[in-house]
Amino acid sequence: MKATVFHAAGDVRVEDVPDPKVQDSTDAVVRITHACICGSDLWFYRGVWDWQQGYRCGHEWMGVVEDVGSDVQNFKPGDRVIAPFTYSDGNCEFCDNELYTSCIHGNSWGGADADGGQAEAIRAPFADGTLVKLPDAVENDDRLLKAILPLTDVMGTGHHAAVSAKVGPGSVVAVVGDGAVGLSGVLAARRLGAGRIILCGRHDERIAVAKQFGATDVVKERGEEGIAKLREMTDGGAPHVLEAVGNKGSMELAIGAVRAGGTIGYVGVPTEEIAFGGLFGNNVTLAGGVAPVRAYIPELMEDVVAGKIDPSPVFDKTVDLNGVPEGYAAMDDRSAIKTMVVL
Repeated sequence: MKATVFHAAGDVRVEDVPDPKVQDSTDAVVRITHACICGSDLWFYRGVWDWQQGYRCGHEWMGVVEDVGSDVQNFKPGDRVIAPFTYSDGNCEFCDNELYTSCIHGNSWGGADADGGQAEAIRAPFADGTLVKLPDAVENDDRLLKAILPLTDVMGTGHHAAVSAKVGPGSVVAVVGDGAVGLSGVLAARRLGAGRIILCGRHDERIAVAKQFGATDVVKERGEEGIAKLREMTDGGAPHVLEAVGNKGSMELAIGAVRAGGTIGYVGVPTEEIAFGGLFGNNVTLAGGVAPVRAYIPELMEDVVAGKIDPSPVFDKTVDLNGVPEGYAAMDDRSAIKTMVVL
């Protein structure tokens, strides 16, 4: 089969690899029909993460089960499934508390230790603890399948930011970052009833999506100028801030923009050392981290299928599997927000 393989910074290739097979009794083999390129994939693509030649790529995918191990109870060949961006056994103390990303036996797709999702097929360990079956009604509905696909990561991650920031009805919210996660955070905040949602971003095409998702205001300025403007707009800071980037500047903006006694929900993958001393004097709560999206998929999928939310506008580029390197390049130069891969 074909799969996306990392070779060096700026160099991912679609090449032949061995077909996946059931290795453990809890495995499923899934034929992939849809996948994504994630903003966090750019960290190894840009050489920020120390990836090695031969690592598999892709942690966001959907597909159809082709084979299952003897102990798999919840799935059979022909079932359409979606996977969160990590796999988990479903039985450890952390899974019992729906903190699936801390599963003792789990890991992320791709890299050195697992198949990647930017491929024709994948071996899925712990199928019963990881995969979620899609309703039969969505089969052959390309619009709904596209809308469900962001639940693999970015929509669940944006939702985690909003939940961690304690967003609720009438909340005043600032969202730092206009990538797919930040935009999903806007949609999640609207879903939770926020009354005012301020996007901190500067790309016009992304701002348009944010407004479609429910953003009421935009701050394009960065640094101290951005902090000053946001604090002026909110009469002293936003009580709920979503940080969706992970670098030093975005976190400093979030810390500067939050109101005394407020909460920052942070989900941006950290890429730099960040000082948090500014939180102490104002009794600001910092919550979040890597999103346990497996816990959120069922409720979010119910709303997608019902037509209450549609995160699919985060996809502004579509490629086939051979076009994956092109998709990486487009996201790297910011000519695309997020790339969908359709097989």
